[in-house]
Amino acid sequence: MTLTSRLVNAIIKRLTRMLCRVDDGQLMRIPTQGPLIIVSNHVSFLEPLVVYTHLLPRPIAFFAKIESWDNKLIGFLFDMWGGIPLKRGTADVGAIRLGLEALENGAILAVAPEGTRSGDGILREGHPGVVTMALHSGAPLIPMASYRHEDFWDNLTHMRRTDFRVAVGHPFTLRTNGMSVTREVRQQMIDEIMYQIAALLPPSYRGVYANLSAATETYLRFPETTVSNLQQTLDREALL
Repeated sequence: MTLTSRLVNAIIKRLTRMLCRVDDGQLMRIPTQGPLIIVSNHVSFLEPLVVYTHLLPRPIAFFAKIESWDNKLIGFLFDMWGGIPLKRGTADVGAIRLGLEALENGAILAVAPEGTRSGDGILREGHPGVVTMALHSGAPLIPMASYRHEDFWDNLTHMRRTDFRVAVGHPFTLRTNGMSVTREVRQQMIDEIMYQIAALLPPSYRGVYANLSAATETYLRFPETTVSNLQQTLDREALL
């Protein structure tokens, strides 16, 4: 890491700490080595700023719409941070290849299956692109959810700090169970992944994945001693 990148990252981390009350204790659950796919919701520009700077010095790659590089400052940051330009709305084979290369090199690959910012924090339907990378790489996935920061700009206008909460679940791998990966299977796989993210969010943020009891885990494999994120949430909420 260059002196410039260390300085920029330190400034961004300090600024986010000044503007937000960051509850990042669960980021300690992120493994310190080995390839890993983080699957998360995407509310606003804040997530990359907070999560990236708080996971250093682990190498991280992530996808961003190719138009982001039209802004020179954002392009500079994304190049420094390992951003991968993605042509949205197409099967961007080149971007997928770069993501797989990052995993082969032992990096974290951060993916937001919603494909765009929600703005309001309400979880949208996931797109199955991450399924291809998980199956090809064999890398474990870990669900992560951030919330409470959808009102950042309003809070900033009124000189209020913004809550930024991060929840991290248990890692799992994706398995085909000998099934052909048809469009239907791919959709079920991404839905199962998205329900793991939803289980980390308060009920009001779960959106299209609000009905956790309808979720399946057919293609997910958790360590034998681990209860899935979904089951933990269902058990906890059943007691309320």
